[in-house]
This record gives sequence, structure tokens and C-alpha cells, in this order.
Amino acid sequence: QVQLVDSGGGLVQPGGSLRLSCVYAGITSDYSAIGWFRQAPGKEREGISCIRTSDGSTYYPDSVQGRFTISRGDAKNTVYLQMNNLKPEDTAIYYCVVLRGLGMCRSTGRDIDYWGQGTQVTVSA
Repeated sequence: QVQLVDSGGGLVQPGGSLRLSCVYAGITSDYSAIGWFRQAPGKEREGISCIRTSDGSTYYPDSVQGRFTISRGDAKNTVYLQMNNLKPEDTAIYYCVVLRGLGMCRSTGRDIDYWGQGTQVTVSA
């Protein structure tokens, strides 16, 4: 059984940083990538950082490129999302997900099978 536990959200001022963590277990070879989606009030879910486990290839949309970095921890069952220079528009609930392919990070997440419980990120002065 796949388990995803995400954490690390909080309240931060614009320009600040946060690091999210995702501890996962039970992932089979059907899932080749891990990443983060977010959903802001009144908006669709969007994939914002994903990594292919086999070779470390990553995907970032333009909205976070250069500010967010996804990485795997030394413990192979952990993924981090380092978020720098946060903006008010980054306010959302952030979810750790497992993906059947890195390309699914470009989707709205409709076909994603497993989600973490979500962690709230609020960027406000």
C-alpha cells in the first residue's frame, strides 16, 4: 500500500523560504516519478515540481522555475521541496504525489492515484 506523508508548510513572509518534506512507502515500479502539486482557493491543481526516480530528471513550470528545487534525501524514501523567494501567489495546499510518468506533472492531477494529506503554505506580510 502506498503511503505519502507530507509536511513542512507554514506561514512565511514574501521573499522567505520553506522546505517541504515527503516520506513515502510502498511505491511499486509502476510509479516512476515523485513530486508536488498544489491547489490554491478557486484554482485548479497544478504540478509544480517533480522528479524521475531513475535518473533525477526534473520538471518545473515557469511559475516556480528558478525558485523551487525538488530533491531526494539520502534516505531514498524522502523527497524535499525547497521553496525560495516565495510570493503571495504561492499560497496553496501542497500535496506530495507519485506519478506513473514525469509528464503527468504537467497535468491537473486528475489521473494521479496517490496523494499525501497536504500541507498548507501561506505567503503573507
